[in-house]
Amino acid sequence: MSHRRVQLVILCEDTQQEAFIRRFLSKAGWNTRRFRVEKAPSGRGSGEQFVKERFPLELDSYRRKSAHVGSAVVVMIDGDNRGVATRQKELDDACTEKNVQQRQSKERVAVFVPTWNIETWFAYLDGQTVDETQSNYPRLDRERLCQEHVNTLFGMCESGSLREPSPASLRPSRHVTVPIRRCSASKGSSHNNAGVW
Repeated sequence: MSHRRVQLVILCEDTQQEAFIRRFLSKAGWNTRRFRVEKAPSGRGSGEQFVKERFPLELDSYRRKSAHVGSAVVVMIDGDNRGVATRQKELDDACTEKNVQQRQSKERVAVFVPTWNIETWFAYLDGQTVDETQSNYPRLDRERLCQEHVNTLFGMCESGSLREPSPASLRPSRHVTVPIRRCSASKGSSHNNAGVW
């Protein structure tokens, strides 16, 4: 049994989100063998609810281990018809219910809320102009096919700008802390804790 220390926790709804996050972080220089993934069990209820229930536990665990250099948490939850701000508030409320302090701006905990869902981001990265109020963007045939979307997004990230018009849920947010090494937020941002993408 390996005793390799976990460097980063991925908390997400499903295998597609995991595949996208894992590939992006790998491209950004993280060692994927030191990831721990917590995702909703297939066919056992709402992935969104799983993330909201699990988030306070992972945040608490991160704080107990945060003395370790490189520790971080990346969370992804679909915005659906709720949106980014509401989903982030729901995560904050879940922490309050569990008597866990809400996420702090300097913590290496990034929360991403693709809206309507990650397929919206994929359509944007394929070159489409997307509407985040629509839920009809197609799923990929296989999760691993998101690699080309990862490559496109990473290229935008390295150049310091997203193709416009970009989905609001994909833009850097001052409420999200960067846990990425090589991929920085938009050039000229006044926020030291801007979003990853």
